[in-house]
Amino acid sequence: MLGGLLPPSAAVVEAFADAAEPPALFPEEAAHVARAVESRRAEFATVRGCARDALASLGGPRVPLLPGERGAPGWPEGFVGSMTHCRGYRGAAVARAGELASVGIDAEPDEPLPNEGLLETIALPAERAALPRLNAMRPGVSWDRLLFSAKESVYKAWFPLTRKWLDFEEARIDIDPEAGTFTATLLVPGPVVGGVRLPAFSGRFLAERGLVVTAIAVPHSS
Repeated sequence: MLGGLLPPSAAVVEAFADAAEPPALFPEEAAHVARAVESRRAEFATVRGCARDALASLGGPRVPLLPGERGAPGWPEGFVGSMTHCRGYRGAAVARAGELASVGIDAEPDEPLPNEGLLETIALPAERAALPRLNAMRPGVSWDRLLFSAKESVYKAWFPLTRKWLDFEEARIDIDPEAGTFTATLLVPGPVVGGVRLPAFSGRFLAERGLVVTAIAVPHSS
């Protein structure tokens, strides 16, 4: 699913279930999830197996991938990437740092957000106002959940470039349901990439197999 959303320079590996014997973890990774429930340990191992396979396909090392500041995974020097997991999906996207400045991916079940309060928390008034139009143009997609996913991808692309928090209300998402794209206009000063301050991120999305998947690849220059 992710392969069609990112440029060829990004290596993508996905899994739609955890194997009976999930990929082996490095000792420090195993320690990180030692007290987690079995399902959490399995998804943690599977998504890191995906990430290591993606790294290896680019000539990268098979190394521990530990959550760091604000949960962002630590990638080996010379690489950028992103991981995501939800019910029925685990995926990783990795690129050489010389090819892309940052990557952000997210997957969610194609189901409505669990309550109206969550939508109020994550969505700006203009974003909420756009949902009926999106539902009318393309019924059958949980646009509120896709909006949430897009904002998660924005944060994952943003944080490695800034090392700063980005609130939900600090980026406005505009979705083109026919093109399968979205624009995230940054409502705070954007990161500087290649000497240029970025005003927005461009992303792509897919809704199929009971999932909504969003992805952002930040180039070094526009």
